[in-house]
Amino acid sequence: HIVMPNIDADSIAPMLQVCADYPTLCYPTIGLHPTEVKEDYREVLAAMKAQLDTSVRGEAPHTPFIAIGEVGLDFYWDSTYKIEQIAALEEQIAWALEYDLPIIIHSREAFTELYELFSKYKDTPLRGVFHSFTGTADEAKALLEFPGFVLGINGVATFKKSTLPKALQEVPLSRLVVETDSPYLAPVPYRGKRNESTYVARVAEKLAEVYQRSAEEVAQQTYDTAYNLFFAR
Repeated sequence: HIVMPNIDADSIAPMLQVCADYPTLCYPTIGLHPTEVKEDYREVLAAMKAQLDTSVRGEAPHTPFIAIGEVGLDFYWDSTYKIEQIAALEEQIAWALEYDLPIIIHSREAFTELYELFSKYKDTPLRGVFHSFTGTADEAKALLEFPGFVLGINGVATFKKSTLPKALQEVPLSRLVVETDSPYLAPVPYRGKRNESTYVARVAEKLAEVYQRSAEEVAQQTYDTAYNLFFAR
């Protein structure tokens, strides 16, 4: 299974075409990435919601969306649309709750704001992935307060100067999934090259080292976690 996150309005059609071409392999999500939130975000979200409504009702010609994402908060490059990003995320959280779908969360230079926003949803069925987690042990502990969520670990964990292995020492393996963030963040020894799905094996090998488990155990556990989150109903 390949989960294919959406980021903006223009990426929906080509993503759905790939999923139509490989219907038992590729599965689409839908959402507005925070770095794509601009003045017209309300109109973009309205169009996405209409497409989501059609898909969930089974009227779309392609595989239904299996999650909301990739969405979240990103104040690394620019915080001009900070208020709009928060509003867009809250609306898309509402979609996830309305349709009982997991949500894929992107967060960069926005931990405090994200934690405060999500604290309102602790007693809801909201579930998903805090994607591309690269934070501290304290941040990991805080995010795991949300019982329906797991941390997404990618190639960053394999980087020589990465602090992730240390940060994960207190995180149960059952609260992790491995991911690519393709085409970015390829693991060692492919760092700097185009990332691809087969490289998740390198991430699993690193987690096996961190948790002192076999790579096969890590692969099975993270597969089960991802499958249960995205596909089990």
